[in-house]
Amino acid sequence: MTEHFGLSDAFLILTGAVERNVQAISDAVEDALNDAGVRTIRREGRESGRWVLLDFGDLIVHVFHQEERDFYQLERLWQDCPVIDVSGMLETPAAAASAPAGSDA
Repeated sequence: MTEHFGLSDAFLILTGAVERNVQAISDAVEDALNDAGVRTIRREGRESGRWVLLDFGDLIVHVFHQEERDFYQLERLWQDCPVIDVSGMLETPAAAASAPAGSDA
């Protein structure tokens, strides 16, 4: 993204089904990154739960309600930027729930 948007290296775009889900996702992302030592520079939109923006400097996280994601279509707006596939880095809830305590599932 740096070539097209000098203020950040990457966007992470996530979607929640309802407002409370959007808020919960944004809280979990922010907590995990803060716990990893990444400081939140700015947070916007959490109260409405429709589009939460979390600015971590090199990473900007957008957590959308599905309707807002469909409307704003950030992927189309930034289609010239490379896509980073993070699917292999994600832990699925089912895998986390079935893993024995203390294991690295």
